[in-house]
Amino acid sequence: MEILEGQTVGIDLGTTFSAIAQLDPEGTPHALNNADGKPITPSVVILSEEGKIIVGPSFERMSIENPRNIVEAIKRQMGNKDFFVIYQDKKLTPEFLSALILKKLKQDAEKEIGSIANAVITVPYYFNDVRRKASQDSGKIAGLNVIDIINEPTAATLAYAWQKGHLGKPDAFDGERTIMVYDLGGGTFDVTIVRYTATTFRVLATDGDVMLGGLDWSRRIVDHIAEEFHKKHGEDPREDPETLMQLTQECEQAKLDLSDHAQIPLNAYYKGKNLTLALTRGDFERLTGDLMQRTRDTTELVMQQAGVGKGELDELVLVGGSTYMPVVETMLRDVTGLEPSRDVSPEEAVSQGAAIHAALLEARATGGASRLGKAVINRLRSVSATDVNSHSLGVKITDPQDKSRKINHIMIPKNSSLPVEVKQKFKTNMANQQRIHVCVLEGDASDPDACTTIGDFRVVNLPENLPAGSPVEITYSYDKNGRFSATATELTGNTVAKTEIVRDSGLTNENVDAFQALASDYQVE
Repeated sequence: MEILEGQTVGIDLGTTFSAIAQLDPEGTPHALNNADGKPITPSVVILSEEGKIIVGPSFERMSIENPRNIVEAIKRQMGNKDFFVIYQDKKLTPEFLSALILKKLKQDAEKEIGSIANAVITVPYYFNDVRRKASQDSGKIAGLNVIDIINEPTAATLAYAWQKGHLGKPDAFDGERTIMVYDLGGGTFDVTIVRYTATTFRVLATDGDVMLGGLDWSRRIVDHIAEEFHKKHGEDPREDPETLMQLTQECEQAKLDLSDHAQIPLNAYYKGKNLTLALTRGDFERLTGDLMQRTRDTTELVMQQAGVGKGELDELVLVGGSTYMPVVETMLRDVTGLEPSRDVSPEEAVSQGAAIHAALLEARATGGASRLGKAVINRLRSVSATDVNSHSLGVKITDPQDKSRKINHIMIPKNSSLPVEVKQKFKTNMANQQRIHVCVLEGDASDPDACTTIGDFRVVNLPENLPAGSPVEITYSYDKNGRFSATATELTGNTVAKTEIVRDSGLTNENVDAFQALASDYQVE
């Protein structure tokens, strides 16, 4: 890891909103406002027909734009090689579109702190390796030196424990706390349990869903009013892009209003016809009950995996704007036996934690950044963290019970503490086998086709006349920096092959360089 000359920041690249922060000289994570003076920026990109690129527009600005020119929730497409948007005869990938958001955050923040060079970017805990690589590439395209990718709930926990005065202060805090971070954002969901002291920080278990967030609650309201409109008028307002965009904005606001009001009016206008109906909070919670149940199931699973029962947590921390829905707190009280805490800002905690982590890396790499006080640097250096992997890592093998099919054999289960190394012996399939193909899989499914292939390699030039069933030892190593390596050794002739995987999926270096040049051509507003 190299720290370049310039400012170092933490960035929360969110599905619906993004934020950027920096640790100030006194050790307080400080939100950096955008050009509108706000600490969060909508993760929306307008690719206008006039050639202007507008990032973070208001609802009013969006309402006058052709919906086909608006890109929203691009984070859900990160790592999807089949997704792209055509603009000015160019194919823009999710990595590039996300880079435009990062570029906007960077240029606005630079007006306050000067040139920004280095950044830690956050991702949902349950992002797989392909999605993590895509996030890293977005930072590079935006002109940032991405010094690390950190999981969102880990960042939020850092922000909580740091601002509580616990982390890095053994003289003031000599205990141990086990806390849960429930992170329900606009497009993704994570729940994580962490145990920490003043100098150690250990993730016990995590799980989540990269396709579950506040957007899904809003869409249920959209679908509800559209279906009621269809019943009355025989027309579906979702069929017209402009009407759908306006209806979606109104339903998003209705969702927010229901957090403070027991009932709100809903209106839909389409083809000269209108519908007005009342939506109660109870109606809304029934419409979305299955979504909340999904988060409850995940929360209970993580508690089970962490070995923590009801009433055994010290704190329950809420992160993400969607946690303002009253039903979230009601459900969590029932599951954990705790009153949820809002000691950190749900919208800013993730970027604040990323800023703390960025400062920690900077202090360790440079011997102490000059802008930070000595006491802050010493506090940062005293903290060590142990993370876990969010997805299982396996190897494709022949099913011992059915030689005609392949299965995913788990080598490193998810929620294993990092770093970790696992060795296991297998056997060759046939006599006089010439090579061994090792296929590295990411995922928990037994079917390899339901997993993600993140790398493969071959052991060649095996000894002649090697009998079937000859031993082969596979070693998987996963370090705390996200580097994964696999080694295969044919033990009879001691023939070895190995690979190292450092987020090598997604865009090539040439792709990143080309997009970086393109990004420099575009001016974002």
